[in-house]
Amino acid sequence: MSSELLIPLIADIHHFGGFQHRDYWTLPYLTRMNSSLVAYDDSDSDTETGKAENLSLSSRETRLASSAINPIQYFAPGALGTKSTYKMQTVENTASTGASIICEGAPAYKVQANNRDLAAVYPWKEYSNQAETLSGNGSFSQKRVHQDKIVTIKGIRPYIPKRLRQEKTSKVYGKKESEEQRESCAIPGEQISTEVSEFIKPYLGSKNKSTEIPRNLVFQMSKHSGPVNKVQWCPVQGWSHMLLSTSMDKTFKIWNAVDTGCCLKTYSCHSCAVRTAQWSLCGRRILSGGFDSMLHLTDVETGTQVFSSKNEFRISTLKFHLSEPNIFICGGFSPEVKAWDIRNCKVIKVYKAAVQQTLDVLFLPEGKEFLTSTDAVSRDSADRTIIAWDFHSAAKISNQIFHERYTCPSLTLHPREPAFVAQTNGNYMALFSTQRPYRINKKKRYEGHKVEGFAVGCEFSPDGTLLVTGSSEGKIFFYNYHTARIIHTLSAHNQACVSATFHPVLPSLLATCDWAGDIKIWQ
Repeated sequence: MSSELLIPLIADIHHFGGFQHRDYWTLPYLTRMNSSLVAYDDSDSDTETGKAENLSLSSRETRLASSAINPIQYFAPGALGTKSTYKMQTVENTASTGASIICEGAPAYKVQANNRDLAAVYPWKEYSNQAETLSGNGSFSQKRVHQDKIVTIKGIRPYIPKRLRQEKTSKVYGKKESEEQRESCAIPGEQISTEVSEFIKPYLGSKNKSTEIPRNLVFQMSKHSGPVNKVQWCPVQGWSHMLLSTSMDKTFKIWNAVDTGCCLKTYSCHSCAVRTAQWSLCGRRILSGGFDSMLHLTDVETGTQVFSSKNEFRISTLKFHLSEPNIFICGGFSPEVKAWDIRNCKVIKVYKAAVQQTLDVLFLPEGKEFLTSTDAVSRDSADRTIIAWDFHSAAKISNQIFHERYTCPSLTLHPREPAFVAQTNGNYMALFSTQRPYRINKKKRYEGHKVEGFAVGCEFSPDGTLLVTGSSEGKIFFYNYHTARIIHTLSAHNQACVSATFHPVLPSLLATCDWAGDIKIWQ
């Protein structure tokens, strides 16, 4: 037998980069195997423990028996020359707040151990107060505690794969919580009413509604402190008295724009300008995005956020899928357009194009294809200004749709015919077919208004006979869809009018907004 006996007092397995190592102590003064040892079985397969007699108190290492106490352990040696193994049990320690482990039938040597002593011996380890418990058969088992944090070893920070970094970001920003656990972002105001307005009831269910040109001002609403980017009526006909507005003042609001013209609620969940917002198909939630790169799905009545996630770029456009209420398209200051699923807070599709910014998104009928308008132009042509995509395969169908050297800040779909219109910065609107290869109609061009760099929106009337658009001058232009001629011009605002939209039920009711922060209702 050698003069030194290697006894594994601590057999903790440490994992660093895929390898394992053990810590051993050498006791030079133990030279014979018949010295008494205290041993016990370990019921946990993940750890290994062993205890040996050592009269030197400074060379012992023990683990905690509880998460909130400093345990005291007693080891009872047997007579020299004989082997003895004692059963270990836990008894109350009246001198401390914790428990003690003793061996029956033998005198005891008292050993005090705590995390401070262990840290002095092994400075590179991190000792937790939640380590050891007693198993059901009385043996002492060690439970490995997994902590969700990064341990820095000698100043070197371990590499974290991109997938794990994205999962951590998703936990922080994209974690779905119950509405009771989320704080409301709505500023108190009037109660949101879901009752059908008396003005709307007579028109519900009527099919043959001809749109007339509005000429009179009904309401002027000036609660926003910044430019208003967009206005949109609630898509549910019974609740279509509610009007949604988004503004550069970091808020979006809901108005009763049919009965009273009052602001019902203000939502301030964004830290920067709210560039766009969209009603959900059920009319109970609002999806919003802005220059803070945040996506929020907000409950209309409670103001709580059902879905919230951090995007990788500033958002300029959002559109819900026509047949999938849980899926939406997001575009902005990035060459990528993303499809999100709000049920799991994840991106399900990515559409990549060689552009710098997506200005608008438009789903074609049935939702199998969609269009994006971008800022990609060259000196002679703009072959990537409008791009057609296959929604399911994320394949690019065509980028040879619009060949003139103007960007298109907005797109709108005709309600009855297979056609769509693109607003251009060339101070005209172009008409296209929704059928492949999406040919432009060279015989029709809706021109006469000025855009001049503003993101001016355009829209068809519910019956499809009128095409309305704002202008950089603050005027509203009404075009005949079939003849492309200007029917009427309305001097509505003093600054640029960037959005105009017809009511889905009431004929001749129009909502407009401008760059000064005003919203007006016309009839």
